[in-house]
Amino acid sequence: MIMYQAGLVLEGGGMKGVYTAGVLDFFLDKGIEFSSCYGVSAGACCLCSFLSKQRGRAYHVNVDYLDDKNYCSVYSLLKTGDLFGADMCYHRIPDELYPYDYETYNKYQGAFYSVVTNIETGYPEYIPIKDMKNDIDAIRASASLPLVSRNVKYKDKLYLDGGMSDAIPLRKSMKDGNVKNVVVMTKEVGYRRQPSSMTRLIKLRYRKYPEVYTLMKNRHTSYNETLDFIADEVKRGTVFLIQPRIKSNVGRIEKDVNKLRALYEEGYVQAGECYEDLIKFLED
Repeated sequence: MIMYQAGLVLEGGGMKGVYTAGVLDFFLDKGIEFSSCYGVSAGACCLCSFLSKQRGRAYHVNVDYLDDKNYCSVYSLLKTGDLFGADMCYHRIPDELYPYDYETYNKYQGAFYSVVTNIETGYPEYIPIKDMKNDIDAIRASASLPLVSRNVKYKDKLYLDGGMSDAIPLRKSMKDGNVKNVVVMTKEVGYRRQPSSMTRLIKLRYRKYPEVYTLMKNRHTSYNETLDFIADEVKRGTVFLIQPRIKSNVGRIEKDVNKLRALYEEGYVQAGECYEDLIKFLED
């Protein structure tokens, strides 16, 4: 493995994260590592398997348990308050069904930050994942979508999906001193976020946490500003961007294995197509 002194910034996107899983599996096949990694929601989940060097694991965790009502279902939502069952996703799978390689993760010499949203302050926080087993709730918090997840308490603070406050944390990586950054998005070329249709429901559900409503009301504006910032940095030569070329037919909550497999393969193939340019970017 070659560790490049660069930031790796991964967007979320629910089940669209299988695209990122494909990109990261290509990186593993080529022995590419990064000194700093920032993951949001599904991006944070994908980073777990990337940094433990378990090729294929992120993809299989996404697709192998779709028929299990404890994984992702209305049953889980009604029973536990989480559409994606927390016990299943963050305990049974890594500890029993598809064992996580904690030992290999602990050998990683870089830094991994899980991006979460503090629902009391409305600000993003970047939690360093130093011990995967002990810090797993920081990963869970990053991937806890509003309305279909319980608030996650971690070290006496309440968190939800990092995508609400910092969907693509490029600025944070640059602030941390990363002059070069590889950004992997799950949204396609030309995408622009539209205003949320769920703001009234958000306001009602999180009336005790008004900052959540403010974030979601303004999310399209902040997200699109980030897209413009990324585009400028690509032109400046400080960012290497990998993203789907066209809109996929994979939903945030997708049950069709064939669609998921196709999107995973798209990520893998696309990473391969830009491999030489990527290495040139990282080594110049």
